[in-house]
Amino acid sequence: MISDTTKLIKKEYLQSAKALPKMGDLVEGQILEIGRNEIYLDIDGVTTGIIRGPELFDESGEFSNLKIGDTTSATVIDLENERGLMELSFRYASHKKAWDQLIELMEKGEPIKVKALEANKGGLLIRFGKVAGFLPVSHLSGEHYPRVDGGNKTRILEKLKTYIGQDFSVRIINVDEENEKFIVSEKNISAPTGESILSNYKVGDVVEGKISGIVDFGAFVTFDKSQEGLIHISELAWQRIDHPKNVINVGDKVKAKIIGITEDGKISLSTRRLMEDPWVKVSEKYKVGQEVMGTVLKVNPFGLFVELDPDIHGLAHISELSDQPVTDMSKIAKIGDQIKFRVVSVEPENHRLGLSLRNNKEDKPQDQQSGDEK
Repeated sequence: MISDTTKLIKKEYLQSAKALPKMGDLVEGQILEIGRNEIYLDIDGVTTGIIRGPELFDESGEFSNLKIGDTTSATVIDLENERGLMELSFRYASHKKAWDQLIELMEKGEPIKVKALEANKGGLLIRFGKVAGFLPVSHLSGEHYPRVDGGNKTRILEKLKTYIGQDFSVRIINVDEENEKFIVSEKNISAPTGESILSNYKVGDVVEGKISGIVDFGAFVTFDKSQEGLIHISELAWQRIDHPKNVINVGDKVKAKIIGITEDGKISLSTRRLMEDPWVKVSEKYKVGQEVMGTVLKVNPFGLFVELDPDIHGLAHISELSDQPVTDMSKIAKIGDQIKFRVVSVEPENHRLGLSLRNNKEDKPQDQQSGDEK
């Protein structure tokens, strides 16, 4: 309870020349009493303030372990309440301090530790102190990025849920106090920034690293301890590839050539450009009119993809499969069939080789047996 003497002192103060704090001002006071759901402060010995209910919420953590006699600060939210006391708030004061601290940390670029609390399809809900924030999936490091074939959102969410409760080292990339938005990034936390990447690496450099992840569109390579680049599926090998896992595995050591660097530091790599291009000498091995044996790799509505050797694949266009219109590709060939074709075009500069069955019809009983017939 506040004594009548304290109230009298406050009245005398109000009548003095000194002005009371205004609404929203930050005031300092000494803790007089700590109750179950309220704290009383002595403000300059002339008035008493009270912090109660939701205003005790401490977002910054600064007011969590106070005791009687401690000096602390709070924000004025009412000059005089129904009990004649100055109404104060830790919630407003701590909110301001917490968000000011976030802005300072973002400007300095200092790494912070955050904890993952929840996951959604867009990323992780995190907390720093008592401030909630967000770590987008696109800003996860190569180690934690969910490598999911086809970008299946359900499987991405399943992977993200395994991180709940885990601590992440991140940098703050956006602080918006007004809208209470706090966004962080784990990407390249210990690696060079985008600007320094542009100065440390250049297109044409060759790097050595390990395959750290495989997705349907390519493979990620980690090199120089924490830097990461992507080899697109089209840059893994000279021949056509259905999936990167057909030619490479996680953990494989590779050499790759840097073929692109974006302004934000994303690096594109290529392994095929360190290999001899087999198409340079294709004209020495295959001639127009030559009959060759090939294995059907894929059947598409427009034709057959055919492997002639491990490096050279050709295309038998649908117009070259029969003298009659083809309405059912399964009657022509199936994957795995070994068939004799005739080379009808060789274009080394475009990495294309055309094949035909139109003059091989008489050979079908012996040379074009399907896997089922065999």
